Amino acid sequence: MAFIYKYPRPAVTADCILMTREIEPQVLLIERGNEPYKGYWAFPGGFLNMDETTEQCAIRELEEETGMKIDKVHQIGAYSKVDRDPRGRVISVVYLAIIDKPVEVKGQDDATKAQWWPINSLPSLAFDHDEIMTDAIAHYNNFVGNAPDL
Repeated sequence: MAFIYKYPRPAVTADCILMTREIEPQVLLIERGNEPYKGYWAFPGGFLNMDETTEQCAIRELEEETGMKIDKVHQIGAYSKVDRDPRGRVISVVYLAIIDKPVEVKGQDDATKAQWWPINSLPSLAFDHDEIMTDAIAHYNNFVGNAPDL
């Protein structure tokens, strides 16, 4: 499948924020194994394949990078600041999933590590993930209070 366009096109990524439904919620982060931001913590995610939706991409990337399998996510937003990724123009669609408690995970693919972090003591995050985490916590609080099946 070849495409030729007069204008440049942005890349699309999808991220999956997985949080626990606990008194002190935790979020699953990966330590990046590649540049940019090698060694920094980030949400599991990656570039969209041509034959998948952003939802499928988020679920696939979560499994590839952590071994965690889920089947239900909720879109919390699209993030499109022009300079959000030093590799070029990248738009990310971000999803939230909630599970009851942490499960064993392992950094895989381009993730050096995968680890659960309390949301009240997160490390500095790669890209614009600190800002996205603020939105994710607001969505989490809404869902936990109103939709216990997410």
